[in-house]
Amino acid sequence: MNLLAFDTSTDTLFIALQRGTALWQHQAAGGANSSATLLPSIQQGLQALGLQFTDLDAIVFGRGPGSFTGLRTACAIAQGLALGAGKPLLPVDTLLAVAEEAREQHGLTDVMAVLDARMSEVYHAGYRWANGLWHATHALGLCAPETLQVPEGLSVVGNAQAAYAERLAPQAAHRVALPTATALLRLAPRLMADGHLVDASYALPLYIRDKVALTTAEREAARAASQPAPHA
Repeated sequence: MNLLAFDTSTDTLFIALQRGTALWQHQAAGGANSSATLLPSIQQGLQALGLQFTDLDAIVFGRGPGSFTGLRTACAIAQGLALGAGKPLLPVDTLLAVAEEAREQHGLTDVMAVLDARMSEVYHAGYRWANGLWHATHALGLCAPETLQVPEGLSVVGNAQAAYAERLAPQAAHRVALPTATALLRLAPRLMADGHLVDASYALPLYIRDKVALTTAEREAARAASQPAPHA
């Protein structure tokens, strides 16, 4: 199977190409850089594996939640490539990719996947690996790090602890895991077999928050709240 996979939902850009058993991977700074570097990097990978876009069986991409700018970039490029090559798309939830990377890197099978959503909030979803499949155990959500409830026995995986430290589930075990393109490739065969391929017109981001940034007043209020109270 020949697959292209990429994720631009975090501050790290991940790209991977698979040609049969051959694998090409690329990792670089994401964020605003993704729109300028994603396509040239994909072209580099195709050349390395001797592939054309028309040789691909599908294009796999992280659909979110995550960075608004990153998700718009991913959807636009996925749609353009799919239309140009006449190939189907496989949108994958970013937090599911985090769970899969935690399984691969840390051997974890019962996790709360958590990504920094900025503005003192986190994206979260729970998953359990059983019988060779991921099963959702806690619905996708958005909350302040202090209010995230993590049941006993679940590990918190993702990138949010670096931002929120003790504010985020201090009683739980934490492991770093990101939505890598290779995680997307590992998830792809089962998702494709289960009928999750879509037409290019369905290259849509998964947003669970409409607001992109805090207002000036909200930033000032948050800054004031973080300052120690004056002594009487």
